[in-house]
Amino acid sequence: MGRFTYGLELLLWTEFVRKENMPLLKKAKDLGFDGVELFLNEPEAFPVEETKRALKETEMKASFAVCLDKDTNTISPDPNVRKAGVSLFKKCIDTAYAVGGPGCGIGGVNYAGWGYFTGTSRTDQEWEWGTSCYREAARYAKDKGINLNIEPVNRFETFFINCAADAVQFCKDVGEPNVKVHLDTYHMMREEKDLYKAITGTGKYLGYFHACENERGVPGTGLVPWEAVYKALKDMDYKGWITIESFTPDIKSVARLTAIWRKHAPSADVLAGDGLKNIRAVEKKVFGS
Repeated sequence: MGRFTYGLELLLWTEFVRKENMPLLKKAKDLGFDGVELFLNEPEAFPVEETKRALKETEMKASFAVCLDKDTNTISPDPNVRKAGVSLFKKCIDTAYAVGGPGCGIGGVNYAGWGYFTGTSRTDQEWEWGTSCYREAARYAKDKGINLNIEPVNRFETFFINCAADAVQFCKDVGEPNVKVHLDTYHMMREEKDLYKAITGTGKYLGYFHACENERGVPGTGLVPWEAVYKALKDMDYKGWITIESFTPDIKSVARLTAIWRKHAPSADVLAGDGLKNIRAVEKKVFGS
């Protein structure tokens, strides 16, 4: 294993992880990845034993993602909805632990309803609801040795946490040591003034990283200043996951939420494989061989 754990979000190929999708782990390995990111939003249907077996057979690592929605929105004014969000999150934590054991992490829009808007800026009350619910989930996860990673996303997907600085403040206000920040270059290109400063400013709270191009195409072929990104990671001595996340119009529910209306590469395989080669080349240039 190298300096980083290079991962691929399986949403590039499939909406949900099912036992029939297990060959995708070998496919990701054959493309050069060290691990996969697994979407957990249906924990009851997640194939725990089959996934554990496939990970062992392929010698791949696993990270996880959870995204809340309007029915599990932990900043909802409805206490029953907030309660449902914490309940779902705990079930996902249980599933992640069953598959990956202690030491794994869960990222994503796991702090508020993805795609939920009120039409105004966030309020202090919503912040209190969000941090309180997250604290409960974090304490539950801490007992299992699992980190929870907060992903700031662009203003068109949430109004609640859009930039790295706000994610850091959320971590501080939650106040649990297993709460970290999950940065994503796609979202950072829309919300940050300087990617290098945003990454280094996250400091000790950086727990997970998505390497995505500005239009979610092949990493290394767009506007993201990859050398500055890797320079920031080097200066922070970051040694965690770097995961490529993109989507295709074929996964309609995700495409709708992320506004993917066209293909950004000849195929999902090309996007993943070429993107990994490109960012590994930048790593070599910045870090040396």
